[in-house]
Amino acid sequence: MAAYYTLSAACTRPLLSLHSSSSSSSSSHRKRCSFSSAALLLVAGATVAGVVACAPPAALAAALEEPRNALSLPTWAIHVSSVVEWIAAMLLVWEYGELSGFRAWKGLSWGMVLPLASALCACTWHFFYDSESLEVLVALQAGLTVFGNLTMCIAAFRIFKASQGGCKNL
Repeated sequence: MAAYYTLSAACTRPLLSLHSSSSSSSSSHRKRCSFSSAALLLVAGATVAGVVACAPPAALAAALEEPRNALSLPTWAIHVSSVVEWIAAMLLVWEYGELSGFRAWKGLSWGMVLPLASALCACTWHFFYDSESLEVLVALQAGLTVFGNLTMCIAAFRIFKASQGGCKNL
């Protein structure tokens, strides 16, 4: 019993032979079969590589599959850009305090640290797919948001008082 593959009508030969039978064929037939075999192997190899790259095995696909609550790429872009923009705002506020001589503006920059920590808690929790074991981050984020808003409110009040009184050292 032998397994056969067919390259063309002119080239059929055993792929795997379980009995020892030898067949004689012409030299030109062998060359055509060799060329056709190489072409078939090249196409088959490219096809297999494409299938493996595009459709991983079921176990691997299941391992790579993200949960239903995973954030989309645009949502991650918004989260990350918001954090970067917040850091840039903190730096700009600090620089304005340096250049203007109003130290109260530096206080606003310090007041922005807690909301930044709150944003990092949210990003960390989402990075781990909103894991129940990390729900403490949700409570921490809420607390940091409340206290961060309070510190920014106090800093804004100090900026207001400094601008009213002309005091640069508040």
